[in-house]
Amino acid sequence: MLRVLHLGLGAFHRAHQAVFLQRLMDAGDDGWQIAAGNLRPESPDSAALLRAQGHCYTVESVTPDGARAYQRIDVIREAVPYTNDLTRLIALACDPATRIVSFTVTEAGYAQEGAAPDGGHTLYGALIALLGARRASGAGALTLLSCDNLRHNGDRMRAGLLAAIEGRSDHAMLDWVRANTNCPNAMVDRITPRPPAELAARVKAATGHDDHAAVMAEDYLQWVIEDHFCNGRPAWERAGVQMVDSVLPYEEAKIRLLNATHSCIAWAGTLAGHRFIHEGTRDARIRRLAHDYISDDAIPCLRPSPIDLEAYRDSVLARFSNAALADTNERVVMDSFAKLPGFIVPTIRERLARSESITSVAVLPALLLAFLQRWARDQLPYAYSDQAMDPAQARAMCSAPDPVAAFCGNRALWGALAGSPALEQAVHGAALRVMALTSRDAGST
Repeated sequence: MLRVLHLGLGAFHRAHQAVFLQRLMDAGDDGWQIAAGNLRPESPDSAALLRAQGHCYTVESVTPDGARAYQRIDVIREAVPYTNDLTRLIALACDPATRIVSFTVTEAGYAQEGAAPDGGHTLYGALIALLGARRASGAGALTLLSCDNLRHNGDRMRAGLLAAIEGRSDHAMLDWVRANTNCPNAMVDRITPRPPAELAARVKAATGHDDHAAVMAEDYLQWVIEDHFCNGRPAWERAGVQMVDSVLPYEEAKIRLLNATHSCIAWAGTLAGHRFIHEGTRDARIRRLAHDYISDDAIPCLRPSPIDLEAYRDSVLARFSNAALADTNERVVMDSFAKLPGFIVPTIRERLARSESITSVAVLPALLLAFLQRWARDQLPYAYSDQAMDPAQARAMCSAPDPVAAFCGNRALWGALAGSPALEQAVHGAALRVMALTSRDAGST
């Protein structure tokens, strides 16, 4: 049996990539399995939970009208406990049966090689260890498959990996990686909240299983992958995966219309006193901000497209309205310092390059700045986690004489746009809208 080795054994992987491979297994194609582990210590320990129940678990899916369905997953055949030396992950990488290494490490996990936050290993450091052992073992080529919400995620990961190897001056390793790995781009989509405390009881009532590793997700499920594999792959197209020549139009629509809007609603919802994504989406003031951003500024940047973009917009807002998911703003705002440049800056850059208005899209960075100012004053209702943010620099930015100017001048967020007068002017104007629309005294409509 062939194997996908997955790095990042979180809820999203178990509700997304594992589900597609389970579909193949349920259809009688049992030629592939998954082994998975984490690159950092995780609490709760998902690997331990899975091992305790024979690696089987349940996915609860929920429709926007609250209908629930349950699927049993047993395609993850080994859940690898975290060890700092990565011994078992390295051994699995050296097994010729392992043909694909995939990963979900969040947007911030693609920062250049260096010290990993909260202990553990960076993606590139771990891959260098796994690939170095693979090369020494003679086990053959590997496909490296990113499953994170990043534009050109395969290309970006490959560039970062090669740069990290070059930094070590290991030219033989560099040549081997170039010759023996492929890195297809992919787009993933399924809203997967943190499993709520009551999930185990619902699973028990519906299925009879005592399941402490269950995950929940919306019923929507999509995976688009460039068909660029170097040593075999599952017949994912039989399970509903879209195997394409180029993922670009799907990726851009998802990142700009879904991911950026998700962050918009989470920032605005927090500022307006909401806890959940569906509450912010159903707040007419916040929904208007999101709708205007998509319709006025984002969609024009995506045309021409094979996708019905207006229908996609409406689908996204309907999905975000799903109260049964109880998806929290706290989860969605994580790593916003990586999300602004990845999800939102490209639309601003393109519209400014064409001398077009950025009035609607400028609201999104204005929301992030207002959110960060609340964080700097210790006024958020939850702990904010951001791997890409330097807290001292962020606090200095928020306390500057002109926070908008300091924010818009931050090169880590804006790149070449940092200090743009047009950007600063637009964000200043948007900040006034944000103040009026998300004040704690304003009521929802």
